Amino acid sequence: MGFFARIANLWKGFMSLFVGGLEERHPEIAYENAINALTEKYAALKSSAGSLIAIRSRLEAEIQKAESELKTTQEELEAAIQLNNDEVALILIERQDQLTADLETAKVDMVGAVKDVDAVKESINELREEITKLKNERDKTLAKIKSAEARKQIQDQLDGLTVDDELKALEKVREYRDRIQGEVQVSDELAESSLEGQLKEVRDQSAKNRARARLEALKAKRSGGDAEAEPQAEAAVEGEAGDAGDAGGDAPTKSL
Repeated sequence: MGFFARIANLWKGFMSLFVGGLEERHPEIAYENAINALTEKYAALKSSAGSLIAIRSRLEAEIQKAESELKTTQEELEAAIQLNNDEVALILIERQDQLTADLETAKVDMVGAVKDVDAVKESINELREEITKLKNERDKTLAKIKSAEARKQIQDQLDGLTVDDELKALEKVREYRDRIQGEVQVSDELAESSLEGQLKEVRDQSAKNRARARLEALKAKRSGGDAEAEPQAEAAVEGEAGDAGDAGGDAPTKSL
């Protein structure tokens, strides 16, 4: 091992000790470093994928060109045979053989290019998911650390409480009381919203009933029923509307 290599290893060891302590004091830095490293790898894979896709596209173009030239050569060979031009026919046969060989090679390369593109795309998706998971882990871990640090700070303060500290602790209790009351108020408001939803459901059903009665009246009139059926149905609809209004008035008192 050379002198500079030993110096580099010593420096890496020193930095690992320093970074280890730094990670404990600032865990968000460790996560950001890891996320940045994965992001760089992600960008590199995307660049590689672009190159592989370009190769695949080139091979596709080569295959299409070879197939087209092979078709043209076959047509020219048939024409040379019809003209009894053996010299040209031999040249065309050689060209046909070369195009066939080139086409087979391009197809084999195409299969490999497709596999390479699929593999790198799968790696990109996995890496993207890993970055997302790492970000979620970072958020949860930092939240837990902050919560634990806050609890530890409170415990340290409780260990050496003075009268002022006790008053401060009491203030925290009051804040907690207000917060709990606010949560209860939110629950009450949600319950009221639920009652309004039930009232809307009753009104919607009433409207459907009126529409159904009107439809039945129209059917009866069309089939030659009593000419008074529709007015009577409309009167029944108005009666149902009144009943629905009464039901709507009682809906808010319905127990949940």
